[in-house]
Amino acid sequence: MADEKSCGAIVFTNENNVRKYVIIRGVGMYQGFCGFPKGHMEAGETERETALREVKEETGLDVVLYDDFRMTDEHMLAREGRPNDKKTNVYFLAEFHDQEIIAQKSEVSEIALMEFSEALNCLQFENSKRELTEAEQYLNNLAKQKETENG
Repeated sequence: MADEKSCGAIVFTNENNVRKYVIIRGVGMYQGFCGFPKGHMEAGETERETALREVKEETGLDVVLYDDFRMTDEHMLAREGRPNDKKTNVYFLAEFHDQEIIAQKSEVSEIALMEFSEALNCLQFENSKRELTEAEQYLNNLAKQKETENG
């Protein structure tokens, strides 16, 4: 049994006081599937370094990772013909401001900025829906904390 690990981020920005998430549509084997920027770890990289690199490669964005948000999901690679191999995806939460999104055509067929409900509806995998929902709840809780602190 082989284990594979990919790292990426749930990336968002605020446009006119509206939170929007970066949703990518894959190419190749993942053509048509929507998700978050991610990719395989390279030798010597930390999870955070991989996430930052992959987001930059796939979207052209320089992002800032949130320190206390990290989610994982695991699944067997049976759909890739490798039923005994396990895949682990690690996601961080990342924010960007005032940058142009540029899709890496070899990895991404299109990129969209979507509000939470629209993004949730385009995701096909339950793990992705759960991760986006957790990110939205986390950010909503942060906003409430700031409101309380600012009186």
